Amino acid sequence: MKIFDTKVQELKYEVLREVIKAADKGDMSNIYIDIPKQISPGPKPTMRCCIYKERAIVQERIKMALGGNKANPNSVEVIDAACDACPIEGMYITPACRGCIVHKCQQACPKNAITIVNNKPVIDKEKCVECGRCAKACPYSAIIEQRRPCVRSCKVGAIKMDENKKAVIDNDKCVSCGACVYQCPFGAIVDKSFVLDALDILKKSENNTKYHVYAVVAPSIASQFTGVALPKVASGLKKLGFYDIAEAAMGADVTLWHEAKEFKERGILTTSCCPSFVMFIEKNFPELTKYISSSVSPMVETAFIIKREDPAAKCIFIGPCTSKKLEYRMPKTKGGIDCVLSFEELQAFFDARDIDLHSLEDCPVDAASYYGRIFAKSGGITQGVVNVAKSMGVDNLKPVSMSGLEECKINLLKLKLGRAAENFFEGMACEGGCLNGALSLHHEQRCVVDIDKYGNAASHKDIDASVERYERSLEAAKENGVEL
Repeated sequence: MKIFDTKVQELKYEVLREVIKAADKGDMSNIYIDIPKQISPGPKPTMRCCIYKERAIVQERIKMALGGNKANPNSVEVIDAACDACPIEGMYITPACRGCIVHKCQQACPKNAITIVNNKPVIDKEKCVECGRCAKACPYSAIIEQRRPCVRSCKVGAIKMDENKKAVIDNDKCVSCGACVYQCPFGAIVDKSFVLDALDILKKSENNTKYHVYAVVAPSIASQFTGVALPKVASGLKKLGFYDIAEAAMGADVTLWHEAKEFKERGILTTSCCPSFVMFIEKNFPELTKYISSSVSPMVETAFIIKREDPAAKCIFIGPCTSKKLEYRMPKTKGGIDCVLSFEELQAFFDARDIDLHSLEDCPVDAASYYGRIFAKSGGITQGVVNVAKSMGVDNLKPVSMSGLEECKINLLKLKLGRAAENFFEGMACEGGCLNGALSLHHEQRCVVDIDKYGNAASHKDIDASVERYERSLEAAKENGVEL
């Protein structure tokens, strides 16, 4: 059965699985020798020019599996050795050019970067600004724009090339959306793994006798483990050593309640659920930060509820998101989340311990509403906030759902210029929403159907039960002396 979309994901998974196995055995001394040989046994290479480069890159992947460069605050890094230094950049005239005499491409160029040599256009790379007007003007569509997959995937212009043509990430621009992680054909851009931190948290709990370890699972999990419903995944999580499983969708319910109230008071609001979207506003539209919701994300809200009720608890978030690996370490989260794992890492975790989800008994998980569960797809927040706002007597809400950073940019620019017809802005960095997060096992059209089924399976449609638990947790916090 196919689990992943790409071979790059499989390679990352194999490294993670073997690192977890070594950690479970308590012997990490030879991982830089044994794991590369296991993954690339040779003698012939299967991925690179030679077996030695394959193994060297696996060693670099092991470093990322162990947490990467601790001095780099970003949740993603470039493995220089794996970067292909793709020799494709800028406007390119293909053999489809007929050498016509009208030369529309030359006329369209605003920088006079095109000259005609032997009846064929030639582009001066020094003058070209890659505006694309020549490509649009060509009657044969013979001019194309060639850009590196990582550069093309990055909608904030955070990826540049160094003097060796290797990819470099500008942390001042990067919003940790992870698009480059998924799109790089050579797997040269990788998310840091905190799987050893998770193992340490579970181990030190001594089977949940010292403290309880909770798995806070993202709503998009419902679309990930093919043929396995959440109750069996929850059972698998307990086999891994988790005390209990909490739906981040419960926190999403509370976030809906907070944001509906906040909109009622403020009149214009942008959502705070996607940390990459929030960072996108902060870095590109600082004048609009006043509109960002003050609510914490559903991940953090869920952890806060748990820790008010169980002060010694540890919470590990499991989801599809690279930016969550950055968010949980931000001061505003107040240590609510103790570690973050991806769905890819969870799959490696299950397989490292030979846990077959299909064979497990169901472990009931039902603590969130329909609306909280559909947060995983673009438009889910909007659908929920419209319903909740209506129950609060709010009738002037005009929402827009923005799928992907390009849509976010267009609508935020309208808001900045005072030309937006909407007043509630739901932003998702990943096109389609969290169900297409960079660290998902797979990205398929049916994922939307799975999320809708997951939402419809909720025992209650309204958010009342989650809000009531939230309010009870505030009382528990007073009794337990917890400030969250």
